[in-house]
Amino acid sequence: MAESFGIDAERYDRTRPPYPDALVRQVTAAGPGRDIVDVGCGTGIEARQFQAAGCTVLGVEPDARMAEFARRTGVEVEVATFEDWDAAGRTFDAVVAGQSWHWVDPVAGAAKAARVLRPGGLLAVFAHAYDPPTAVAEAFAAAFKKVAPDSPISAGPPRPAREVYRAMFAMFEDGVRKTARFGEPEHHRYDWERHYSRDEWLDLLSTTGGLTQLPPDDLAQVLEAVGSAIDAIGGGFTMACTTMALTASRIP
Repeated sequence: MAESFGIDAERYDRTRPPYPDALVRQVTAAGPGRDIVDVGCGTGIEARQFQAAGCTVLGVEPDARMAEFARRTGVEVEVATFEDWDAAGRTFDAVVAGQSWHWVDPVAGAAKAARVLRPGGLLAVFAHAYDPPTAVAEAFAAAFKKVAPDSPISAGPPRPAREVYRAMFAMFEDGVRKTARFGEPEHHRYDWERHYSRDEWLDLLSTTGGLTQLPPDDLAQVLEAVGSAIDAIGGGFTMACTTMALTASRIP
């Protein structure tokens, strides 16, 4: 699944939300400099934000299709998983990962970050957590279970995204601590809202991990069910979103 998002890189880049400016400013200010490696950079969404803030960014991305899209937008990218990536002796002021650290081994990834960071360098991992209205979430869960009953995503009732991500970030923190190469990890959150029309939500939904691997007919069934649920609540909704972040500085 980690390498399935490039099936429609243009849609991914168009629909995935950017990261809060406050997060970009915080990460940029906290490191000893502005040389950044972006783990799982995808199409370059956060890389371009850091570039706009005056940083030099090198992306590391396992999906060659996503990497090629990012390159076309002006981001330098090397194709590899972070664990297997050869830094070739290079070091950086920050290692960042937007919506991607859950694809990285939490201990091996943190240890790799410590090796490529300069003294005092910052590891910053962050992700968006959000839930659509209950009726929309339930329509998705029922339709997805119908077309993919054996998928792990279909197991049990849907869990709130913030609950899922809190568990993930606890695992990330544990991985950082196990390296004994970082100072005390810090948690941050940024709250924001976004309105989605029916078509905008279905466009975004098509880029999510559970759907990128579905056959076209099954995908159409899921989108039709979710679209009908959105129509029933007025054709759109405003969603409360949280960007969660964990940062830790490499011990000199």
